[in-house]
Amino acid sequence: MPLRPFRPPSICWSCRHQLQLTTPVYGNLHQRSYVRHSVAPRPSPDIKHIRRSPGLYSQNCVDRNYPSLAPLPFEIIAHFDRLNAIGKAARPLRERAKALRTTLAKAAYLSGDVAPYGRTKEHVDAVQEAGAQQATLLEEAREVKAQLDEIEREEAALNDGIENMALQLPNLSSTETPVGSEPIVLETHEPDPEDVVPSTIRRTHAEIGAELRLMDFTSAASTSGWGWYFLTNDGALLEQALVQYALEVAMEHGFRIVTPPSLVYSHIASAAGFQPRDQNGETQMYNIQQAEKDRNKPSMVLTGTAEIPFAGMKANTILEDTDLPDKVVGVSRCYRAEAGARGVDTKGLYRVHEFSKVELFGWCLPDENSNHTPVGKKGISSDSTPESAPNSTGRFSTTSSDADNQFAFATTNYSHAGQLFDSILAVQREILSSLCLPYRVLEQPTQDLGASATRKIDMEVIFPSRRRHPTSSATDQSSPKGSEDDGYGEVTSASLCTDYQTRRLATRVRMPMPMGKTTTFPHTVNGTAMAVPRVLAAILEHGWDEKRRAVRIPEVLQNWMGGREWIDGKR
Repeated sequence: MPLRPFRPPSICWSCRHQLQLTTPVYGNLHQRSYVRHSVAPRPSPDIKHIRRSPGLYSQNCVDRNYPSLAPLPFEIIAHFDRLNAIGKAARPLRERAKALRTTLAKAAYLSGDVAPYGRTKEHVDAVQEAGAQQATLLEEAREVKAQLDEIEREEAALNDGIENMALQLPNLSSTETPVGSEPIVLETHEPDPEDVVPSTIRRTHAEIGAELRLMDFTSAASTSGWGWYFLTNDGALLEQALVQYALEVAMEHGFRIVTPPSLVYSHIASAAGFQPRDQNGETQMYNIQQAEKDRNKPSMVLTGTAEIPFAGMKANTILEDTDLPDKVVGVSRCYRAEAGARGVDTKGLYRVHEFSKVELFGWCLPDENSNHTPVGKKGISSDSTPESAPNSTGRFSTTSSDADNQFAFATTNYSHAGQLFDSILAVQREILSSLCLPYRVLEQPTQDLGASATRKIDMEVIFPSRRRHPTSSATDQSSPKGSEDDGYGEVTSASLCTDYQTRRLATRVRMPMPMGKTTTFPHTVNGTAMAVPRVLAAILEHGWDEKRRAVRIPEVLQNWMGGREWIDGKR
Protein backbone atom coordinates (compact mmCIF):
# COMPACT_ATOMS: atom_id res chain seq x y z
CA MET A 1 0.00 0.00 0.00
CA PRO A 2 1.61 3.25 -1.07
CA LEU A 3 2.40 5.82 1.61
CA ARG A 4 0.34 9.01 1.56
CA PRO A 5 2.26 12.21 1.01
CA PHE A 6 3.06 14.28 4.09
CA ARG A 7 0.48 16.94 4.85
CA PRO A 8 1.14 19.60 7.46
CA PRO A 9 -1.61 20.37 9.98
CA SER A 10 -4.27 22.50 8.27
CA ILE A 11 -5.83 25.61 9.81
CA CYS A 12 -9.56 25.27 10.19
CA TRP A 13 -11.91 28.08 9.18
CA SER A 14 -12.68 29.12 12.76
CA CYS A 15 -8.98 29.51 13.60
CA ARG A 16 -8.34 31.53 10.49
CA HIS A 17 -11.32 33.72 11.30
CA GLN A 18 -10.00 34.23 14.83
CA LEU A 19 -6.55 35.21 13.60
CA GLN A 20 -7.66 37.67 10.94
CA LEU A 21 -5.56 40.80 11.24
CA THR A 22 -6.89 43.02 8.51
CA THR A 23 -9.80 44.85 10.11
CA PRO A 24 -9.92 46.10 13.75
CA VAL A 25 -12.85 44.67 15.72
CA TYR A 26 -14.32 47.85 17.22
CA GLY A 27 -16.96 45.99 19.20
CA ASN A 28 -14.35 45.11 21.82
CA LEU A 29 -12.73 48.53 22.03
CA HIS A 30 -12.72 51.24 24.67
CA GLN A 31 -16.10 52.15 26.10
CA ARG A 32 -17.08 55.78 25.49
CA SER A 33 -17.14 58.13 28.43
CA TYR A 34 -20.78 58.78 27.54
CA VAL A 35 -23.19 56.31 26.00
CA ARG A 36 -24.66 57.35 22.66
CA HIS A 37 -27.79 55.32 22.13
CA SER A 38 -28.11 53.38 18.91
CA VAL A 39 -31.00 55.58 17.76
CA ALA A 40 -29.13 58.81 18.48
CA PRO A 41 -27.78 60.78 15.50
CA ARG A 42 -24.06 60.52 14.85
CA PRO A 43 -22.58 63.98 15.60
CA SER A 44 -20.00 65.60 13.32
CA PRO A 45 -18.23 68.42 15.18
CA ASP A 46 -15.81 70.48 13.10
CA ILE A 47 -12.68 69.11 14.76
CA LYS A 48 -10.44 70.31 11.93
CA HIS A 49 -11.41 73.92 12.51
CA ILE A 50 -10.93 73.58 16.26
CA ARG A 51 -7.40 72.22 15.72
CA ARG A 52 -6.55 75.03 13.33
CA SER A 53 -7.72 77.78 15.72
CA PRO A 54 -7.61 76.58 19.34
CA GLY A 55 -7.07 80.05 20.80
CA LEU A 56 -10.25 81.28 19.13
CA TYR A 57 -12.35 78.55 20.73
CA SER A 58 -10.62 78.87 24.09
CA GLN A 59 -11.23 82.63 24.29
CA ASN A 60 -14.79 82.06 23.15
CA CYS A 61 -15.36 79.73 26.12
CA VAL A 62 -14.07 82.42 28.49
CA ASP A 63 -16.25 85.10 26.87
CA ARG A 64 -19.34 82.92 27.16
CA ASN A 65 -18.79 82.10 30.84
CA TYR A 66 -17.62 78.53 30.26
CA PRO A 67 -14.15 78.91 31.83
CA SER A 68 -13.85 75.20 32.63
CA LEU A 69 -14.07 74.43 28.88
CA ALA A 70 -11.32 76.86 27.83
CA PRO A 71 -8.49 74.26 28.00
CA LEU A 72 -10.37 71.76 25.81
CA PRO A 73 -9.24 73.06 22.39
CA PHE A 74 -5.60 72.61 23.39
CA GLU A 75 -6.34 69.20 24.88
CA ILE A 76 -7.86 68.23 21.52
CA ILE A 77 -4.59 69.14 19.82
CA ALA A 78 -2.63 67.12 22.39
CA HIS A 79 -4.90 64.12 21.82
CA PHE A 80 -4.56 64.48 18.06
CA ASP A 81 -0.75 64.64 18.25
CA ARG A 82 -0.74 61.53 20.43
CA LEU A 83 -3.05 59.80 17.93
CA ASN A 84 -0.67 60.59 15.05
CA ALA A 85 2.33 59.37 17.04
CA ILE A 86 0.61 56.09 17.84
CA GLY A 87 -0.40 55.60 14.22
CA LYS A 88 3.13 56.23 13.03
CA ALA A 89 4.59 53.81 15.60
CA ALA A 90 2.02 51.14 14.71
CA ARG A 91 2.69 51.26 10.99
CA PRO A 92 5.44 48.53 11.04
CA LEU A 93 3.19 46.30 13.13
CA ARG A 94 0.31 46.66 10.70
CA GLU A 95 2.61 45.91 7.78
CA ARG A 96 3.90 42.81 9.56
CA ALA A 97 0.34 41.72 10.33
CA LYS A 98 -0.52 42.01 6.66
CA ALA A 99 2.51 39.91 5.69
CA LEU A 100 1.63 37.25 8.25
CA ARG A 101 -1.92 37.09 7.01
CA THR A 102 -0.70 36.54 3.47
CA THR A 103 1.76 33.81 4.52
CA LEU A 104 -0.78 31.98 6.67
CA ALA A 105 -3.37 32.14 3.94
CA LYS A 106 -0.87 30.64 1.49
CA ALA A 107 -0.02 27.83 3.94
CA ALA A 108 -3.70 27.06 4.42
CA TYR A 109 -4.22 26.95 0.67
CA LEU A 110 -1.26 24.63 0.10
CA SER A 111 -2.22 22.31 2.94
CA GLY A 112 -5.90 21.84 2.36
CA ASP A 113 -7.17 23.21 -0.89
CA VAL A 114 -5.23 21.04 -3.41
CA ALA A 115 -5.73 17.28 -3.95
CA PRO A 116 -2.84 15.25 -2.38
CA TYR A 117 -2.25 13.08 -5.49
CA GLY A 118 -0.47 14.16 -8.62
CA ARG A 119 1.75 16.77 -6.92
CA THR A 120 5.26 17.52 -8.04
CA LYS A 121 8.27 17.16 -5.73
CA GLU A 122 8.67 20.95 -5.65
CA HIS A 123 5.09 21.31 -4.56
CA VAL A 124 5.49 18.73 -1.78
CA ASP A 125 8.65 20.49 -0.58
CA ALA A 126 6.80 23.80 -0.44
CA VAL A 127 4.02 22.22 1.59
CA GLN A 128 6.47 20.70 4.03
CA GLU A 129 8.32 24.01 4.44
CA ALA A 130 5.07 25.87 5.06
CA GLY A 131 4.05 23.30 7.65
CA ALA A 132 7.35 23.64 9.48
CA GLN A 133 6.95 27.44 9.67
CA GLN A 134 3.27 27.43 10.56
CA ALA A 135 3.62 27.06 14.32
CA THR A 136 6.16 29.88 14.49
CA LEU A 137 4.01 32.13 12.31
CA LEU A 138 0.91 31.46 14.38
CA GLU A 139 2.69 32.40 17.58
CA GLU A 140 4.03 35.59 16.03
CA ALA A 141 0.60 36.40 14.65
CA ARG A 142 -0.93 36.13 18.11
CA GLU A 143 1.69 38.47 19.57
CA VAL A 144 1.19 41.03 16.79
CA LYS A 145 -2.58 40.85 17.16
CA ALA A 146 -2.34 41.44 20.91
CA GLN A 147 -0.15 44.50 20.34
CA LEU A 148 -2.48 45.87 17.67
CA ASP A 149 -5.51 45.31 19.89
CA GLU A 150 -3.91 47.45 22.60
CA ILE A 151 -3.00 50.14 20.06
CA GLU A 152 -6.52 50.16 18.62
CA ARG A 153 -8.02 50.48 22.08
CA GLU A 154 -5.85 53.52 22.76
CA GLU A 155 -6.68 55.02 19.36
CA ALA A 156 -10.39 54.53 19.99
CA ALA A 157 -10.09 56.17 23.40
CA LEU A 158 -8.27 59.16 21.92
CA ASN A 159 -10.81 59.53 19.10
CA ASP A 160 -13.68 59.35 21.57
CA GLY A 161 -11.97 61.90 23.78
CA ILE A 162 -11.47 64.30 20.89
CA GLU A 163 -15.11 64.02 19.84
CA ASN A 164 -16.43 64.37 23.39
CA MET A 165 -14.38 67.52 24.01
CA ALA A 166 -15.38 69.05 20.67
CA LEU A 167 -19.07 68.47 21.42
CA GLN A 168 -18.76 70.28 24.76
CA LEU A 169 -17.52 73.51 23.17
CA PRO A 170 -20.13 76.25 22.66
CA ASN A 171 -20.80 77.81 19.29
CA LEU A 172 -18.57 80.68 18.20
CA SER A 173 -19.90 84.13 19.05
CA SER A 174 -20.91 86.67 16.45
CA THR A 175 -18.85 89.80 15.97
CA GLU A 176 -22.06 91.77 16.68
CA THR A 177 -22.30 90.19 20.13
CA PRO A 178 -20.90 92.34 22.98
CA VAL A 179 -18.37 90.59 25.20
CA GLY A 180 -19.29 90.21 28.85
CA SER A 181 -22.61 90.36 30.66
CA GLU A 182 -24.10 93.69 29.55
CA PRO A 183 -26.39 93.80 26.49
CA ILE A 184 -26.61 96.71 24.06
CA VAL A 185 -29.90 98.54 23.49
CA LEU A 186 -30.53 98.63 19.74
CA GLU A 187 -33.89 100.42 19.70
CA THR A 188 -36.87 101.36 21.87
CA HIS A 189 -40.55 101.55 20.94
CA GLU A 190 -43.37 103.41 22.66
CA PRO A 191 -47.03 102.82 21.75
CA ASP A 192 -49.31 105.55 20.48
CA PRO A 193 -50.46 107.62 23.49
CA GLU A 194 -54.06 107.15 22.38
CA ASP A 195 -53.69 103.38 22.87
CA VAL A 196 -52.38 103.75 26.43
CA VAL A 197 -54.81 103.53 29.34
CA PRO A 198 -54.10 106.58 31.55
CA SER A 199 -53.60 105.58 35.16
CA THR A 200 -51.60 106.90 38.08
CA ILE A 201 -51.96 103.68 40.08
CA ARG A 202 -49.95 100.69 38.93
CA ARG A 203 -51.14 97.30 40.12
CA THR A 204 -49.47 93.96 39.59
CA HIS A 205 -50.97 91.51 37.15
CA ALA A 206 -51.41 89.04 40.02
CA GLU A 207 -53.61 91.55 41.86
CA ILE A 208 -55.56 92.36 38.72
CA GLY A 209 -55.98 88.68 37.87
CA ALA A 210 -57.26 87.89 41.35
CA GLU A 211 -59.77 90.73 41.32
CA LEU A 212 -61.10 89.86 37.87
CA ARG A 213 -60.95 86.10 38.55
CA LEU A 214 -58.51 85.47 35.69
CA MET A 215 -55.98 83.31 37.54
CA ASP A 216 -55.73 81.14 40.62
CA PHE A 217 -52.36 80.57 42.29
CA THR A 218 -53.72 79.24 45.59
CA SER A 219 -55.37 76.17 44.07
CA ALA A 220 -52.33 75.52 41.88
CA ALA A 221 -50.11 75.55 44.97
CA SER A 222 -52.26 72.76 46.41
CA THR A 223 -52.17 70.65 43.25
CA SER A 224 -48.63 71.26 41.95
CA GLY A 225 -46.71 73.64 44.21
CA TRP A 226 -45.07 77.03 43.76
CA GLY A 227 -44.48 78.07 40.15
CA TRP A 228 -47.74 76.69 38.74
CA TYR A 229 -51.07 78.42 38.15
CA PHE A 230 -54.61 78.10 36.86
CA LEU A 231 -55.84 80.51 34.18
CA THR A 232 -59.60 80.86 34.58
CA ASN A 233 -62.51 82.48 32.76
CA ASP A 234 -61.32 85.37 30.55
CA GLY A 235 -57.71 84.63 31.58
CA ALA A 236 -57.88 81.25 29.84
CA LEU A 237 -59.68 82.84 26.90
CA LEU A 238 -57.01 85.55 26.64
CA GLU A 239 -54.32 82.86 26.52
CA GLN A 240 -56.00 81.21 23.55
CA ALA A 241 -56.46 84.59 21.85
CA LEU A 242 -52.74 85.33 22.16
CA VAL A 243 -51.82 81.92 20.76
CA GLN A 244 -54.19 82.23 17.80
CA TYR A 245 -53.04 85.75 17.00
CA ALA A 246 -49.35 84.76 17.10
CA LEU A 247 -50.01 81.80 14.80
CA GLU A 248 -51.90 84.03 12.40
CA VAL A 249 -49.10 86.60 12.19
CA ALA A 250 -46.44 83.90 11.73
CA MET A 251 -48.34 82.19 8.94
CA GLU A 252 -48.77 85.53 7.18
CA HIS A 253 -44.95 85.74 7.21
CA GLY A 254 -44.60 82.36 5.49
CA PHE A 255 -44.27 79.98 8.45
CA ARG A 256 -46.10 76.65 8.19
CA ILE A 257 -47.81 75.36 11.31
CA VAL A 258 -46.62 72.20 13.10
CA THR A 259 -47.69 70.72 16.43
CA PRO A 260 -44.55 69.45 18.23
CA PRO A 261 -44.34 66.84 21.01
CA SER A 262 -43.53 67.88 24.57
CA LEU A 263 -41.49 64.74 25.36
CA VAL A 264 -38.21 64.16 23.54
CA TYR A 265 -35.18 61.93 23.90
CA SER A 266 -32.54 63.44 26.14
CA HIS A 267 -29.90 63.05 23.42
CA ILE A 268 -32.03 65.22 21.10
CA ALA A 269 -32.24 67.95 23.76
CA SER A 270 -28.49 67.73 24.33
CA ALA A 271 -27.75 67.95 20.60
CA ALA A 272 -29.96 71.05 20.36
CA GLY A 273 -27.79 72.71 23.02
CA PHE A 274 -29.91 72.10 26.12
CA GLN A 275 -28.16 70.34 28.98
CA PRO A 276 -29.74 69.09 32.22
CA ARG A 277 -27.82 71.90 33.97
CA ASP A 278 -26.60 75.24 32.66
CA GLN A 279 -23.12 76.77 33.12
CA ASN A 280 -24.19 78.04 36.55
CA GLY A 281 -25.14 74.55 37.69
CA GLU A 282 -28.88 75.27 37.75
CA THR A 283 -31.33 72.54 36.75
CA GLN A 284 -32.98 73.31 33.42
CA MET A 285 -35.12 70.34 32.43
CA TYR A 286 -37.40 67.73 33.94
CA ASN A 287 -36.17 64.18 33.40
CA ILE A 288 -38.70 61.37 33.03
CA GLN A 289 -38.07 58.38 35.29
CA GLN A 290 -38.05 55.17 33.29
CA ALA A 291 -39.69 51.92 34.26
CA GLU A 292 -37.48 48.89 34.75
CA LYS A 293 -38.79 47.34 31.54
CA ASP A 294 -37.69 50.44 29.60
CA ARG A 295 -34.15 50.64 31.01
CA ASN A 296 -32.66 49.83 27.58
CA LYS A 297 -34.60 52.62 25.88
CA PRO A 298 -33.25 56.18 25.56
CA SER A 299 -34.09 58.48 28.46
CA MET A 300 -36.62 61.25 27.89
CA VAL A 301 -37.10 64.84 29.09
CA LEU A 302 -39.89 67.40 29.07
CA THR A 303 -39.07 70.16 26.59
CA GLY A 304 -38.39 73.66 27.84
CA THR A 305 -39.13 75.03 24.36
CA ALA A 306 -40.44 73.73 21.05
CA GLU A 307 -37.03 74.61 19.58
CA ILE A 308 -35.85 71.18 20.80
CA PRO A 309 -38.38 68.97 18.95
CA PHE A 310 -38.27 71.26 15.92
CA ALA A 311 -34.47 70.89 15.71
CA GLY A 312 -34.81 67.12 16.08
CA MET A 313 -37.53 67.02 13.45
CA LYS A 314 -34.89 66.76 10.70
CA ALA A 315 -32.39 64.55 12.56
CA ASN A 316 -30.68 61.95 10.35
CA THR A 317 -32.20 63.64 7.30
CA ILE A 318 -30.75 64.90 4.03
CA LEU A 319 -32.63 67.97 2.77
CA GLU A 320 -32.70 69.29 -0.76
CA ASP A 321 -31.36 72.79 -1.32
CA THR A 322 -34.55 73.68 -3.22
CA ASP A 323 -36.63 72.98 -0.08
CA LEU A 324 -34.86 75.64 1.98
CA PRO A 325 -35.57 77.86 3.76
CA ASP A 326 -38.10 75.79 5.65
CA LYS A 327 -39.93 77.85 8.29
CA VAL A 328 -42.22 76.30 10.91
CA VAL A 329 -44.30 77.67 13.78
CA GLY A 330 -45.96 75.72 16.54
CA VAL A 331 -47.54 76.07 19.94
CA SER A 332 -46.49 73.82 22.80
CA ARG A 333 -46.45 73.52 26.54
CA CYS A 334 -43.00 74.32 27.92
CA TYR A 335 -41.50 73.04 31.16
CA ARG A 336 -38.73 74.79 33.06
CA ALA A 337 -37.33 73.12 36.17
CA GLU A 338 -35.62 76.32 37.36
CA ALA A 339 -38.25 79.02 37.73
CA GLY A 340 -36.09 81.39 39.78
CA ALA A 341 -36.05 82.43 43.40
CA ARG A 342 -39.23 83.74 44.98
CA GLY A 343 -39.56 87.50 45.19
CA VAL A 344 -41.36 90.56 43.91
CA ASP A 345 -39.80 90.25 40.46
CA THR A 346 -40.89 86.61 40.06
CA LYS A 347 -44.33 86.87 41.61
CA GLY A 348 -47.30 85.87 39.51
CA LEU A 349 -46.81 84.74 35.93
CA TYR A 350 -43.34 86.17 35.31
CA ARG A 351 -41.43 82.98 36.24
CA VAL A 352 -43.35 79.71 36.16
CA HIS A 353 -42.56 76.04 35.65
CA GLU A 354 -45.07 75.41 32.85
CA PHE A 355 -46.52 77.68 30.19
CA SER A 356 -47.75 77.92 26.59
CA LYS A 357 -45.41 79.31 23.98
CA VAL A 358 -45.54 79.83 20.23
CA GLU A 359 -42.13 79.03 18.74
CA LEU A 360 -40.61 79.98 15.37
CA PHE A 361 -37.95 77.76 13.81
CA GLY A 362 -36.26 77.49 10.45
CA TRP A 363 -33.58 75.73 8.42
CA CYS A 364 -31.71 77.57 5.70
CA LEU A 365 -28.75 77.12 3.38
CA PRO A 366 -25.31 77.70 4.90
CA ASP A 367 -23.67 80.99 4.08
CA GLU A 368 -20.26 81.63 2.62
CA ASN A 369 -19.22 83.86 5.54
CA SER A 370 -19.95 81.45 8.36
CA ASN A 371 -17.97 80.28 11.38
CA HIS A 372 -15.53 78.19 9.41
CA THR A 373 -14.59 80.60 6.62
CA PRO A 374 -11.02 81.92 6.70
CA VAL A 375 -10.89 85.68 6.95
CA GLY A 376 -8.54 87.85 5.04
CA LYS A 377 -8.81 89.21 1.52
CA LYS A 378 -11.26 86.49 0.54
CA GLY A 379 -13.13 86.01 3.82
CA ILE A 380 -14.09 89.56 4.88
CA SER A 381 -16.37 91.77 2.86
CA SER A 382 -15.21 95.21 1.80
CA ASP A 383 -17.41 96.96 4.36
CA SER A 384 -16.25 94.87 7.35
CA THR A 385 -14.09 96.02 10.23
CA PRO A 386 -10.32 96.11 9.49
CA GLU A 387 -8.29 93.39 11.14
CA SER A 388 -6.19 95.85 13.14
CA ALA A 389 -9.12 97.70 14.70
CA PRO A 390 -11.71 96.51 17.23
CA ASN A 391 -15.34 96.41 16.16
CA SER A 392 -18.22 98.11 17.94
CA THR A 393 -18.35 95.40 20.60
CA GLY A 394 -14.71 95.87 21.57
CA ARG A 395 -13.57 92.55 20.09
CA PHE A 396 -10.86 92.36 17.46
CA SER A 397 -11.70 90.38 14.35
CA THR A 398 -8.74 88.08 14.85
CA THR A 399 -6.86 86.62 17.79
CA SER A 400 -3.22 87.13 18.55
CA SER A 401 -2.03 83.53 18.31
CA ASP A 402 -0.31 82.34 15.15
CA ALA A 403 -2.77 79.48 14.73
CA ASP A 404 -5.76 81.79 15.01
CA ASN A 405 -4.84 84.91 13.10
CA GLN A 406 -6.52 83.61 9.96
CA PHE A 407 -9.92 83.11 11.54
CA ALA A 408 -12.50 85.47 13.01
CA PHE A 409 -15.42 85.01 15.30
CA ALA A 410 -18.59 84.12 13.41
CA THR A 411 -19.63 86.94 11.13
CA THR A 412 -23.28 87.75 10.52
CA ASN A 413 -22.97 89.10 7.02
CA TYR A 414 -25.44 86.38 6.09
CA SER A 415 -27.49 86.05 2.95
CA HIS A 416 -29.68 83.11 4.01
CA ALA A 417 -29.59 82.91 7.82
CA GLY A 418 -29.75 86.70 8.05
CA GLN A 419 -32.95 86.83 6.02
CA LEU A 420 -34.52 84.12 8.16
CA PHE A 421 -33.35 85.88 11.32
CA ASP A 422 -34.89 89.15 10.11
CA SER A 423 -38.20 87.44 9.31
CA ILE A 424 -38.42 86.14 12.89
CA LEU A 425 -37.63 89.60 14.29
CA ALA A 426 -40.31 91.05 12.01
CA VAL A 427 -42.92 88.69 13.47
CA GLN A 428 -41.89 89.61 17.00
CA ARG A 429 -41.98 93.36 16.31
CA GLU A 430 -45.40 93.15 14.65
CA ILE A 431 -46.92 91.23 17.56
CA LEU A 432 -45.58 93.51 20.31
CA SER A 433 -46.43 96.70 18.41
CA SER A 434 -49.99 95.59 17.63
CA LEU A 435 -50.52 94.72 21.31
CA CYS A 436 -49.59 98.35 22.18
CA LEU A 437 -46.79 97.31 24.52
CA PRO A 438 -43.70 99.51 25.04
CA TYR A 439 -40.62 97.44 24.30
CA ARG A 440 -36.93 97.65 23.49
CA VAL A 441 -34.60 95.47 21.42
CA LEU A 442 -31.36 94.20 22.95
CA GLU A 443 -28.23 92.65 21.45
CA GLN A 444 -27.48 90.00 24.04
CA PRO A 445 -23.91 89.61 25.38
CA THR A 446 -21.72 86.55 25.13
CA GLN A 447 -22.55 85.33 28.63
CA ASP A 448 -26.27 85.10 27.78
CA LEU A 449 -25.93 83.17 24.52
CA GLY A 450 -26.04 79.67 25.97
CA ALA A 451 -24.29 76.91 24.04
CA SER A 452 -25.94 76.87 20.62
CA ALA A 453 -26.44 80.51 19.58
CA THR A 454 -23.87 82.60 17.75
CA ARG A 455 -26.05 85.70 18.07
CA LYS A 456 -29.12 86.45 20.15
CA ILE A 457 -31.54 89.37 20.18
CA ASP A 458 -34.11 89.79 22.94
CA MET A 459 -37.13 92.06 23.15
CA GLU A 460 -38.15 93.35 26.55
CA VAL A 461 -41.48 94.89 27.57
CA ILE A 462 -42.02 97.30 30.44
CA PHE A 463 -43.94 95.79 33.36
CA PRO A 464 -45.22 98.81 35.34
CA SER A 465 -45.40 96.82 38.58
CA ARG A 466 -41.69 95.91 38.29
CA ARG A 467 -40.58 99.54 37.99
CA ARG A 468 -38.99 100.79 41.20
CA HIS A 469 -38.86 104.38 39.94
CA PRO A 470 -42.29 104.99 38.41
CA THR A 471 -41.45 108.60 37.59
CA SER A 472 -38.68 107.67 35.16
CA SER A 473 -39.48 107.50 31.49
CA ALA A 474 -38.81 104.41 29.41
CA THR A 475 -37.55 106.50 26.57
CA ASP A 476 -34.83 107.91 28.78
CA GLN A 477 -33.30 104.50 29.32
CA SER A 478 -30.48 104.19 26.82
CA SER A 479 -28.69 101.50 28.80
CA PRO A 480 -29.93 98.11 29.96
CA LYS A 481 -28.24 98.57 33.33
CA GLY A 482 -30.72 98.48 36.15
CA SER A 483 -33.44 96.95 33.96
CA GLU A 484 -35.30 95.83 37.09
CA ASP A 485 -35.53 99.48 38.16
CA ASP A 486 -36.80 100.33 34.68
CA GLY A 487 -39.37 97.53 34.83
CA TYR A 488 -38.23 95.78 31.68
CA GLY A 489 -38.72 92.03 31.32
CA GLU A 490 -37.86 89.68 28.47
CA VAL A 491 -40.80 88.45 26.39
CA THR A 492 -39.19 87.27 23.14
CA SER A 493 -35.83 85.98 21.98
CA ALA A 494 -34.33 85.17 18.57
CA SER A 495 -31.15 83.14 18.04
CA LEU A 496 -28.83 82.34 15.15
CA CYS A 497 -27.30 78.90 15.67
CA THR A 498 -25.34 78.38 12.40
CA ASP A 499 -24.59 74.64 12.04
CA TYR A 500 -24.23 73.90 15.77
CA GLN A 501 -27.48 71.92 15.97
CA THR A 502 -27.42 70.31 12.54
CA ARG A 503 -23.89 68.93 13.06
CA ARG A 504 -25.03 67.26 16.26
CA LEU A 505 -28.31 66.02 14.80
CA ALA A 506 -26.91 64.75 11.48
CA THR A 507 -29.12 67.10 9.47
CA ARG A 508 -27.62 67.67 6.05
CA VAL A 509 -28.54 69.48 2.85
CA ARG A 510 -27.61 68.35 -0.63
CA MET A 511 -25.86 71.23 -2.40
CA PRO A 512 -25.12 71.56 -6.14
CA MET A 513 -21.44 71.66 -7.04
CA PRO A 514 -19.60 72.12 -10.36
CA MET A 515 -18.73 68.40 -10.50
CA GLY A 516 -21.94 67.09 -8.95
CA LYS A 517 -23.75 67.36 -5.64
CA THR A 518 -22.35 67.16 -2.14
CA THR A 519 -23.89 67.40 1.31
CA THR A 520 -23.20 69.97 4.01
CA PHE A 521 -24.88 71.19 7.18
CA PRO A 522 -27.71 73.74 6.96
CA HIS A 523 -28.03 76.56 9.46
CA THR A 524 -30.85 76.93 11.99
CA VAL A 525 -32.59 80.00 13.40
CA ASN A 526 -35.20 80.09 16.16
CA GLY A 527 -37.25 82.63 18.05
CA THR A 528 -40.22 83.16 20.34
CA ALA A 529 -43.40 84.43 18.74
CA MET A 530 -45.42 84.42 21.95
CA ALA A 531 -44.49 83.53 25.53
CA VAL A 532 -48.06 83.63 26.85
CA PRO A 533 -47.68 84.24 30.61
CA ARG A 534 -45.41 87.28 30.37
CA VAL A 535 -47.28 88.89 27.49
CA LEU A 536 -50.59 88.25 29.24
CA ALA A 537 -49.20 89.82 32.41
CA ALA A 538 -47.99 92.87 30.48
CA ILE A 539 -51.40 93.30 28.82
CA LEU A 540 -53.14 93.21 32.20
CA GLU A 541 -50.81 95.81 33.74
CA HIS A 542 -50.80 98.18 30.75
CA GLY A 543 -54.51 97.80 30.03
CA TRP A 544 -55.72 98.27 33.61
CA ASP A 545 -58.17 101.14 34.10
CA GLU A 546 -58.44 102.00 37.78
CA LYS A 547 -61.71 103.88 37.40
CA ARG A 548 -63.49 101.15 35.46
CA ARG A 549 -61.78 98.36 37.40
CA ALA A 550 -61.29 96.62 34.06
CA VAL A 551 -58.60 95.79 31.49
CA ARG A 552 -58.71 97.03 27.92
CA ILE A 553 -58.33 94.22 25.38
CA PRO A 554 -55.93 95.05 22.50
CA GLU A 555 -57.87 95.53 19.30
CA VAL A 556 -56.10 92.68 17.46
CA LEU A 557 -57.29 90.19 20.11
CA GLN A 558 -60.91 91.26 20.29
CA ASN A 559 -62.03 88.86 17.56
CA TRP A 560 -61.01 85.93 19.80
CA MET A 561 -62.54 87.54 22.89
CA GLY A 562 -66.12 87.65 21.64
CA GLY A 563 -65.71 91.12 20.14
CA ARG A 564 -65.43 92.71 23.59
CA GLU A 565 -63.22 95.69 24.33
CA TRP A 566 -62.90 95.24 28.11
CA ILE A 567 -62.32 92.47 30.63
CA ASP A 568 -64.29 93.40 33.75
CA GLY A 569 -64.61 90.08 35.57
CA LYS A 570 -68.38 89.96 35.13
CA ARG A 571 -68.28 87.21 32.51
